Amino acid sequence: MTIRVVVADDQELVRSGFAMILDVQDDIEVVAEVGDGAAAVEAVRRLSPDVALLDIRMPVLDGIEACRTISAESACRTVMLTTFDSDEYVYEALHAGASGFLLKDVRRDDLVHAVRVVAAGESLLAPSVARRLIEEYTAVTGAAARPALPADRLEVLTTRERETLLHLGRGLSNAEIAAALVVSEHTVKSHVGNVLAKLGLRDRIQAVICAYETGLIAAGTPSGG
Repeated sequence: MTIRVVVADDQELVRSGFAMILDVQDDIEVVAEVGDGAAAVEAVRRLSPDVALLDIRMPVLDGIEACRTISAESACRTVMLTTFDSDEYVYEALHAGASGFLLKDVRRDDLVHAVRVVAAGESLLAPSVARRLIEEYTAVTGAAARPALPADRLEVLTTRERETLLHLGRGLSNAEIAAALVVSEHTVKSHVGNVLAKLGLRDRIQAVICAYETGLIAAGTPSGG
């Protein structure tokens, strides 16, 4: 199955470079290149792609608002493009429905891998970049400034599922969670699926938000792994 992608960035060289890298893959087709968030939303509505790469900062409509609209209106999954050091809106992007983040200087292979992972329904959470984003932005600019969700929301989880959510919140991969819990990766996948289903969460990134906002992980807690 071919993965259909929309690339949205107001920097033409970045946009065309990403598109060229993706378009030469046998299983990926770039169906549109656009320079602002409004055009990205229109392209998703018109072309129904599987994945949209969205720069956080774009004219007309920024990436966060574009992500929010796309997530609400379609099954298209979104990956935010960020310069990291200068973007203070990552927490908002998580809430808008982003499935992951990529640095604009991402390596070719990592870009291709990211698109495939997100298209398969996963999120970019295990890599160190995503882990650092989660730590800094949910702790510093997010969790501390927002009211926590009721902790009793987690009562539907078994003890093992709570442990799994804790490790998800710390940015651990399935393999790392399996090692921590001394179980198989297959078992971890089952636990993750149960956590998402019971809590009504779309993906692992929303699980991270939930772990912080219910107080399961305190702001500033070091990550594992």
